[in-house]
Amino acid sequence: MVLSETDRKLVTAIQDGLPLVARPYAALAETLDTTEAVVMERLRRLQDDGMIKRMGVVVKHRALGYHANAMVVWNIPDADIDRAGALLAEEECVTLCYQRPRRLPDWPYNLFCMIHGREREAVLRRLARIIDAHHLDDIPHAVLFSLRSFKQRGARYSRQPARITHGQYRPGAGE
Repeated sequence: MVLSETDRKLVTAIQDGLPLVARPYAALAETLDTTEAVVMERLRRLQDDGMIKRMGVVVKHRALGYHANAMVVWNIPDADIDRAGALLAEEECVTLCYQRPRRLPDWPYNLFCMIHGREREAVLRRLARIIDAHHLDDIPHAVLFSLRSFKQRGARYSRQPARITHGQYRPGAGE
């Protein structure tokens, strides 16, 4: 599927987040010189067509007191990756779960999941419960606790920045 110019502008407009106003789609519509209904319909179509996988919130977990954040990396047999990924993704404490290629010989891991917690011990207890519940005792894994937090944001699809200032939405405003 090829994006229309209007859809390309819409994707650029939302990549830095929705306007923080009571009616964000109406604010986008005003900026794009269209209607709120058109913006909502185009976003729904882009999701239905798979061009936008999902829209969500980027939570700044450290600001909420979650400082024990662990990426658990697993070496799952290729034949079991879909099943294992689905099981881990269903766990309430798992916030991300995705497959990546192994980088042999140094990096044998192919499934990654993130567990956030206030304390390391709590994260490790949750992980132990997951391992026990899903019989993952024999699956090689490593727990990588983050030491620092860098800027968190969603995916970027356009180099053209979009900014929200004082409740107004202005696409393409300078950095």
